[in-house]
Amino acid sequence: MKPQTEISVTIINQAQSGDPAARGQLYHHFSKGMFSICMRMAGERALAEDILHDAFITIFKHLPQLKQPEAVAGWMRRIVVNECIRQTSKKIKIEEWNSEIIDIEENVEDDFYKNISLAQIHEAIKELPDGCRQVFVLYTMEGLTHKNIADAMGVSEGTSKSQYHRARSLLKENIMNFLKVANG
Repeated sequence: MKPQTEISVTIINQAQSGDPAARGQLYHHFSKGMFSICMRMAGERALAEDILHDAFITIFKHLPQLKQPEAVAGWMRRIVVNECIRQTSKKIKIEEWNSEIIDIEENVEDDFYKNISLAQIHEAIKELPDGCRQVFVLYTMEGLTHKNIADAMGVSEGTSKSQYHRARSLLKENIMNFLKVANG
Protein backbone atom coordinates (compact mmCIF):
# COMPACT_ATOMS: atom_id res chain seq x y z
CA MET A 1 0.00 0.00 0.00
CA LYS A 2 1.36 3.40 -1.00
CA PRO A 3 1.76 5.88 1.92
CA GLN A 4 -0.49 8.92 1.83
CA THR A 5 1.55 12.03 1.03
CA GLU A 6 -1.24 14.60 1.20
CA ILE A 7 -3.90 15.16 3.80
CA SER A 8 -7.44 15.57 2.55
CA VAL A 9 -9.14 18.93 2.37
CA THR A 10 -12.04 17.36 4.29
CA ILE A 11 -9.79 16.67 7.28
CA ILE A 12 -8.39 20.20 7.11
CA ASN A 13 -11.92 21.64 6.99
CA GLN A 14 -12.92 19.51 9.99
CA ALA A 15 -9.80 20.64 11.85
CA GLN A 16 -10.68 24.27 11.02
CA SER A 17 -14.07 23.66 12.63
CA GLY A 18 -12.35 22.52 15.83
CA ASP A 19 -12.80 18.74 15.46
CA PRO A 20 -10.24 17.23 17.89
CA ALA A 21 -9.85 14.00 15.88
CA ALA A 22 -9.16 15.94 12.67
CA ARG A 23 -6.67 18.16 14.49
CA GLY A 24 -4.98 15.02 15.79
CA GLN A 25 -4.72 13.69 12.24
CA LEU A 26 -3.31 17.02 11.08
CA TYR A 27 -0.73 16.94 13.87
CA HIS A 28 0.16 13.31 13.19
CA HIS A 29 0.53 13.99 9.47
CA PHE A 30 2.80 17.06 9.77
CA SER A 31 4.55 16.90 13.14
CA LYS A 32 7.54 14.79 12.08
CA GLY A 33 8.47 17.09 9.19
CA MET A 34 7.88 20.21 11.26
CA PHE A 35 9.97 18.74 14.08
CA SER A 36 12.84 18.27 11.62
CA ILE A 37 12.72 22.00 10.88
CA CYS A 38 12.73 22.76 14.60
CA MET A 39 15.72 20.46 15.21
CA ARG A 40 17.74 22.00 12.40
CA MET A 41 17.00 25.51 13.63
CA ALA A 42 17.28 24.91 17.38
CA GLY A 43 20.10 22.40 17.39
CA GLU A 44 18.84 20.74 20.56
CA ARG A 45 15.94 18.38 21.16
CA ALA A 46 14.34 20.03 24.21
CA LEU A 47 14.16 23.44 22.57
CA ALA A 48 12.93 21.90 19.30
CA GLU A 49 10.11 20.14 21.18
CA ASP A 50 9.11 23.40 22.89
CA ILE A 51 9.13 25.25 19.57
CA LEU A 52 7.03 22.56 17.89
CA HIS A 53 4.53 22.64 20.74
CA ASP A 54 4.18 26.42 20.60
CA ALA A 55 3.99 26.39 16.81
CA PHE A 56 1.10 23.91 16.84
CA ILE A 57 -0.73 26.03 19.41
CA THR A 58 -0.43 28.94 16.98
CA ILE A 59 -1.42 26.73 14.04
CA PHE A 60 -4.58 25.48 15.73
CA LYS A 61 -5.45 28.96 16.99
CA HIS A 62 -5.23 30.45 13.48
CA LEU A 63 -6.36 27.41 11.46
CA PRO A 64 -9.92 28.75 11.03
CA GLN A 65 -8.44 31.77 9.20
CA LEU A 66 -6.73 29.61 6.55
CA LYS A 67 -8.46 30.47 3.27
CA GLN A 68 -6.87 27.78 1.06
CA PRO A 69 -6.82 24.38 2.79
CA GLU A 70 -4.68 22.93 -0.02
CA ALA A 71 -1.89 25.35 1.02
CA VAL A 72 -1.84 24.10 4.61
CA ALA A 73 1.65 22.57 4.43
CA GLY A 74 3.37 25.79 3.35
CA TRP A 75 1.28 27.85 5.74
CA MET A 76 2.24 25.60 8.66
CA ARG A 77 5.90 25.60 7.60
CA ARG A 78 5.98 29.42 7.71
CA ILE A 79 4.49 29.39 11.21
CA VAL A 80 7.06 26.82 12.39
CA VAL A 81 10.00 28.71 10.87
CA ASN A 82 8.77 32.00 12.38
CA GLU A 83 8.38 30.33 15.78
CA CYS A 84 11.90 28.91 15.47
CA ILE A 85 13.29 32.35 14.73
CA ARG A 86 11.26 33.94 17.54
CA GLN A 87 12.33 31.47 20.20
CA THR A 88 15.94 31.03 19.19
CA SER A 89 16.58 34.74 18.71
CA LYS A 90 16.20 35.04 22.50
CA LYS A 91 19.38 33.00 22.99
CA ILE A 92 21.28 33.52 19.74
CA LYS A 93 23.02 36.78 19.11
CA ILE A 94 24.58 37.03 15.67
CA GLU A 95 27.63 39.22 15.49
CA GLU A 96 27.64 41.84 12.80
CA TRP A 97 30.40 40.85 10.41
CA ASN A 98 32.38 43.23 8.30
CA SER A 99 32.24 41.48 4.94
CA GLU A 100 35.30 43.42 3.78
CA ILE A 101 37.40 41.72 6.44
CA ILE A 102 36.00 38.21 5.95
CA ASP A 103 37.39 36.16 3.10
CA ILE A 104 34.20 34.87 1.49
CA GLU A 105 34.96 32.00 -0.86
CA GLU A 106 32.59 32.27 -3.76
CA ASN A 107 34.05 29.23 -5.49
CA VAL A 108 33.72 26.69 -2.69
CA GLU A 109 33.72 23.27 -4.31
CA ASP A 110 30.12 22.13 -4.36
CA ASP A 111 30.93 18.43 -4.49
CA PHE A 112 32.98 18.11 -1.30
CA TYR A 113 30.08 16.34 0.41
CA LYS A 114 29.61 13.49 -2.09
CA ASN A 115 31.54 10.89 -0.05
CA ILE A 116 29.60 11.41 3.16
CA SER A 117 26.15 10.25 4.22
CA LEU A 118 23.15 12.53 4.64
CA ALA A 119 23.06 11.69 8.35
CA GLN A 120 26.67 12.84 8.71
CA ILE A 121 25.87 16.07 6.88
CA HIS A 122 22.95 16.71 9.24
CA GLU A 123 25.24 16.07 12.22
CA ALA A 124 27.76 18.54 10.79
CA ILE A 125 24.97 21.11 10.36
CA LYS A 126 23.91 20.65 13.99
CA GLU A 127 27.52 21.33 15.08
CA LEU A 128 27.62 24.75 13.41
CA PRO A 129 27.55 27.81 15.67
CA ASP A 130 23.93 28.80 16.31
CA GLY A 131 23.78 31.90 14.11
CA CYS A 132 25.53 30.22 11.18
CA ARG A 133 23.31 27.17 11.47
CA GLN A 134 20.12 29.20 11.46
CA VAL A 135 21.08 31.27 8.44
CA PHE A 136 22.30 28.17 6.61
CA VAL A 137 19.06 26.27 7.30
CA LEU A 138 16.83 29.20 6.40
CA TYR A 139 18.69 29.86 3.15
CA THR A 140 19.42 26.34 1.90
CA MET A 141 16.58 24.29 3.32
CA GLU A 142 13.75 26.74 3.74
CA GLY A 143 14.49 28.81 0.64
CA LEU A 144 14.41 32.24 2.27
CA THR A 145 16.36 35.07 0.67
CA HIS A 146 19.12 36.83 2.60
CA LYS A 147 16.86 39.89 2.77
CA ASN A 148 14.04 37.83 4.32
CA ILE A 149 16.47 36.21 6.76
CA ALA A 150 17.94 39.58 7.71
CA ASP A 151 14.49 41.06 8.31
CA ALA A 152 13.34 38.07 10.35
CA MET A 153 16.47 37.90 12.48
CA GLY A 154 17.02 41.63 12.86
CA VAL A 155 20.45 41.70 11.22
CA SER A 156 21.82 43.23 8.04
CA GLU A 157 21.61 41.42 4.72
CA GLY A 158 25.42 41.41 4.60
CA THR A 159 25.53 39.67 7.97
CA SER A 160 23.14 37.01 6.69
CA LYS A 161 25.34 36.45 3.65
CA SER A 162 28.55 36.30 5.66
CA GLN A 163 27.00 33.88 8.18
CA TYR A 164 25.87 31.67 5.31
CA HIS A 165 29.34 31.65 3.74
CA ARG A 166 30.93 31.05 7.13
CA ALA A 167 28.56 28.10 7.65
CA ARG A 168 29.50 26.64 4.25
CA SER A 169 33.17 27.01 5.00
CA LEU A 170 32.83 25.42 8.46
CA LEU A 171 30.73 22.58 7.04
CA LYS A 172 33.32 21.88 4.38
CA GLU A 173 36.12 21.94 6.95
CA ASN A 174 34.23 19.62 9.35
CA ILE A 175 33.30 17.18 6.61
CA MET A 176 36.82 17.15 5.15
CA ASN A 177 38.20 16.45 8.64
CA PHE A 178 35.71 13.64 9.07
CA LEU A 179 36.71 12.15 5.73
CA LYS A 180 40.41 12.33 6.66
CA VAL A 181 39.72 10.48 9.93
CA ALA A 182 37.47 7.92 8.23
CA ASN A 183 39.98 7.24 5.45
CA GLY A 184 42.84 6.89 7.90
